[in-house]
Amino acid sequence: MKRVALVTGGTRGIGLGVARALALEGFSLAVGGTRAEEDVVSALGALRATGADVLYCRADVSRAEDRQALLERVRIRFGALHVLVNNAGVAPLARTDLLEASEESFERVMRINLQGPYFLTQAVARWLVEQRQSNAAFAGCIVNIGSVSAEVASVNRGEYCVSKAGVGMMTRLFASRLGAFGLPVYEVRPGIVHSDMTEGVTAKYDAKIAGTDLLIQKRWGEPEDVGRAVAMLARGDLPYSTGQVIHVDGGLTVQRL
Repeated sequence: MKRVALVTGGTRGIGLGVARALALEGFSLAVGGTRAEEDVVSALGALRATGADVLYCRADVSRAEDRQALLERVRIRFGALHVLVNNAGVAPLARTDLLEASEESFERVMRINLQGPYFLTQAVARWLVEQRQSNAAFAGCIVNIGSVSAEVASVNRGEYCVSKAGVGMMTRLFASRLGAFGLPVYEVRPGIVHSDMTEGVTAKYDAKIAGTDLLIQKRWGEPEDVGRAVAMLARGDLPYSTGQVIHVDGGLTVQRL
C-alpha cells in the first residue's frame, strides 16, 4: 500500500510545491484548502498528472468541525495516514505597525496559523500512535511549515511572527511527546519564497535581494525548494533529528559580520 500524506493549504504556493514533491515520491495525497474544488482544478490536475491518487478536502483548519471532517474523509478514502504537513497559514490582512495592530487581526492569524495546526496535529498524532501500536513497522512523521519570521522580527506584522514562533515550540512539544512511539516531528522554516503571501512585496524583496547582503544565496526561494526538504523528511532521511528545524532560507538567518 502506498504511504499517505496530508498537506494543508496544498493547492498553491509552498503547499503545492510540497504536495508535488510528495507525489513524485510516490505518496497518495490528501490536500486541504479553503477554496471550492472547482477553483483548484488546475492544481489538482497537476498533482494527478504525476500518477498520484489525490483527494481534495475543503476545510478551514481553524474550525474544529472542519478538522474532524477532514480526517474522517482521509480515513474513508485511504484507511491510513503516514505524514501530516501543516502548511496552511495566512498573513495579516494588512501590514500594520506593532503599536496600531488590532486584536481582531491577532486572533485571526493565531487561529489559522497556530491553534488550528496545533489541534489538527493532536488528532493526527493520536491516529499515528494507533497505527504504530498495531504495526511496529509503521513509519510516520509530522512536518510543520514555519517561517524565518519566528526568529526575524517584522514590526509591521507582529501577529504573524508570534504565530510562527509558536509553531516552533509546537514542533518541540509534539516531538517530545511522540518520541517514545518512534514518530519524529520536524519544522521546515522557509525564508523569502515566491507565493501568494509574498506577491504584494515582490518589488521590495527584489530590491533587497539584489542590492543588500540580506541573503547569501541571492535569489528567491521557490516552493519546490521547500518541497524537496519536506520530501527528505517524509522519506525518513533524518531519522535521528526529531524536533529540529530545517532552514530553507538562502542563508538569511546566518549571522555575519
